Amino acid sequence: MNKTILLGTTGVAAALAMLAFGFVAGSPQVAKADTAIVQTASSDTKIDRAEVEGIIRDYLLKNPEVLLEVQDALEAKQKEEQRIAALGVITKAKDEIFNSAFDGVVGNPKGKVTIVEFYDYNCGFCKRAIEDMRALTKSDPDLRFVLKEFPILGPDSQKASVVSMAFHLMKPEKYGEFHNALLGGQGRATEAAAIKVALSLGADEAELREKMKDPTITEAFSKTFDLANKLAITGTPSYVVGNEVVFGALGQEVLAEKIEAAKAAL
Repeated sequence: MNKTILLGTTGVAAALAMLAFGFVAGSPQVAKADTAIVQTASSDTKIDRAEVEGIIRDYLLKNPEVLLEVQDALEAKQKEEQRIAALGVITKAKDEIFNSAFDGVVGNPKGKVTIVEFYDYNCGFCKRAIEDMRALTKSDPDLRFVLKEFPILGPDSQKASVVSMAFHLMKPEKYGEFHNALLGGQGRATEAAAIKVALSLGADEAELREKMKDPTITEAFSKTFDLANKLAITGTPSYVVGNEVVFGALGQEVLAEKIEAAKAAL
């Protein structure tokens, strides 16, 4: 449905404009949509814009699949450009992505393959995807799973992540438990809810609240948002596996395939 709307509003207009430009300018090489059309245009140097547009309109109405082919080719090109751009970012910012001191780690801290998840504690898809993380780390003893706080769903998410990062500074060895409890819990993640989880895992409230003021937490958020922007990540969950960015909660099987591909590339 989205593709149809897109083609209806932009694809046809773009095709008409480009083809009309080619005909009017007398450049059959620019307008190669159909040999018959080019021959018609070439044989009549006095053809006006209305006639050109009429010819093109008739052609597109008879061959609408051309627009779908153009749209598919454009999407493929954009995805490849995005992949290449992401590869460059991953190469340049490898330590920041995979080894940030502010990120929690579950699974094997010394695992051969690392998967990084950008998540928000109030993301419904992230809540469902937590089962993927649990299953993957349980089945693969060589998997290192990095959790990167990316609170994009409002103030509650931001405040919950501040508590989360403060707790990680205090008790990194219990961060996995904290993450599972808060993300896997019922209800909305808030500052109060996050503090409650932290206290249940042995954190001292006064110390926790002091850690929440640590300016390096804000710096870490800033770096994560900058990374996400460079990697074209706009939603959660999103993952970096090896040299690839994976968007969305695609499920355990897809992530396992990406992990195996990353292993093969080692």
